[in-house]
Amino acid sequence: MTLSAPAFDWVCATVEREAAIVLEPGKEYLVESRLTPLARSGGHPTVTAFVDKARTSADRRLREDIVEALTTNETSWFRDNSPFQVFSDEIMPYLKTERAAARQLRIWSAACSTGQEPYSLAMLLNEGLLPVGWRSEIIATDLSPAVLRQAEAGVYSQIEINRGLPANRLVRHFTRAGTKWAVNDDLKRMISFRKLNLAQPFPPMGQFDVIFLRNVLIYFSIQTRREILARMRAVCRPDGFLLLGGAETILGMDEHWQRFSQGRVSLYRPR
Repeated sequence: MTLSAPAFDWVCATVEREAAIVLEPGKEYLVESRLTPLARSGGHPTVTAFVDKARTSADRRLREDIVEALTTNETSWFRDNSPFQVFSDEIMPYLKTERAAARQLRIWSAACSTGQEPYSLAMLLNEGLLPVGWRSEIIATDLSPAVLRQAEAGVYSQIEINRGLPANRLVRHFTRAGTKWAVNDDLKRMISFRKLNLAQPFPPMGQFDVIFLRNVLIYFSIQTRREILARMRAVCRPDGFLLLGGAETILGMDEHWQRFSQGRVSLYRPR
């Protein structure tokens, strides 16, 4: 299948308008690969024909399908490992002391995709990281209804399981479901999944002790990143923590965050 220049430009404008995600020239291959299944399922001979249909149709669902296809990102269990190690070894000991009176912990997994990140955090808390008698709440959000449905269902293929999940945790936290694996209910009860567009004003959410905003800022323009970081400051407790992806930084974007290094991991706090 082929993608014409006008079709690519329209897709870029649509995705930026709907999700504030910037697709730069040179990403034609990505757009074509993500939209090819949609074009084929709709009986269109080319991706360009499918995009032309979406552009002229009154059916908004076609445009929503395009945005969703291009905002679904790869993920894995305990992705990059180091942030989860810092969460266990540095963040939680601090919070156990500072939240000892309230005995409550709130975590936000922003851009949670199909759920591997919040379930990874839930596993750590479930395995004894959360003190007995404490309450925890993990809020997991994403723009895509499709990935949220899978995350909430908590059912994964063997290929998805193989992406970073240790065998001992598979046995402890999952149950065989035919050819797939289902997250046990005790983990599912720890997480609340919600649809949220990071590029738009947040709904009332309360404040969080820890925010995982990993591997998502890189898809936004500089201005949108600044707006998101400003909104993050409003929902992060003054002594809370923000964690970004390994290739991400907020240097030069928002001077109201203070950076701390823990090995290869950068932590941020509101100033």
